[in-house]
Formats: sequence, structure tokens, C-alpha cells
Amino acid sequence: MIRLVCLLIGYVFGCFQTSYIYGRMHGIDIRQHGSGNAGTTNSLRVLGKKAGAIVLFCDIMKTGLAITLVRFLFKEQYGDIIYLLSIYAAAGCILGHNFPFYLGFKGGKGIACTAGLILFFHPYLILPQVITFFGTFLITHYVSLGSLLVEIVLVAEMIIFGQMGVWNMEQPALNELYIVTVLLAILAFWGHRANIDRLIHKKERKTYLSKKSE
Repeated sequence: MIRLVCLLIGYVFGCFQTSYIYGRMHGIDIRQHGSGNAGTTNSLRVLGKKAGAIVLFCDIMKTGLAITLVRFLFKEQYGDIIYLLSIYAAAGCILGHNFPFYLGFKGGKGIACTAGLILFFHPYLILPQVITFFGTFLITHYVSLGSLLVEIVLVAEMIIFGQMGVWNMEQPALNELYIVTVLLAILAFWGHRANIDRLIHKKERKTYLSKKSE
């Protein structure tokens, strides 16, 4: 039951669809422009750098706030599985972002929300992910490729640090944590299936911060 509560808390936060709200404030439905994705990259391409930065920040923070609230509410009672409950909160936020009920379940791909998970879950996750994403992006200029590699590294981090005892949980709870993380990675890959096809055929659109995207 507590897992479902955390999932629902996250979903409520995730339903704050930043790119859609920002787009509506500027007279457009972001889902009808560019790639049709209600996320950071499409906001950057369609509405500009300021919009991209605002959307990124808000989508990161909504996951962070969901995790923080769950830890505040349940750490004392469920301290032995608080990292597991945190991943459920993050998962709920990603689901709310990707499938907001009031937008016909058509939202984003959850990568900025995953960044919030990385930043707020534990400091150990951050540096490898910064290197993974920005290293990939600066070399290739493919946001999608960097995002997918982040998901793979996240699974590896969760398992490695879990088995090292960083999460301080019993093995059954660790296994559950790993399963949820893998499911989130699968969801991200599914959401990027068109990007993957374009990457394979070298047709994926590149993103540049200093000039117009190609």
C-alpha cells in the first residue's frame, strides 16, 4: 500500500506538465509543434533557450519535490526502505509526466524527470551521469543518445551501489529497486523508439546550444 501511495504522490507532481503550460502561455500546444513531444528538447527547439531552461528546471524539480516529500513523510516509519519508496515516487512522477490524465495521456518522455531522480536520489549518482550525458551530447549533439545512455548507466549505478550497501536495504528490497529502475529504462527506450530508428539510420536531428539545430 505504501508503495502505491508513493507512486500516486509522484504522479500528482508529474502531472504538472511544464512544457504544455509554458506553451499555452505563449499561445501554442507544444505537442502540435516540432517533434510533438511535451518535453525539454522540443521546448528548446520550438520556443527557444529560455523556454528549454525553464522546462528543464521545473521537470527536474517536480521529481525532486516528490522524492523529498516522500522522504519527509515516511522516513521515520519506513527508514529501512526509504530508497525504495523514493524510486516509486520518481517512477510516479515520470508516469505523470509521460501520461498526464488531463492531456489524454500524451506528455513527454521523462528524461528531465529522470535527471531529477538522479540529482535527488543520492549524490553518488550524479558525477557518472553528468559525464555520460554531457560527454555524449558534446561529442555527438544527439540528446536522445545521451538520454538513453543515462538510463543504462542508472541501472548499472543502482545495482552496483546497491550491492555495495549504499542503499542500506535487504536484498529483496534491493531486487525490487532494481526491477523498478529497469522498468523505467524500458519505458524510456520505448518512448525513444522513433529516435532509436533515426539514430540507426543516421537521420536523428542534432541539437546545438550555440546555433540553430540541424
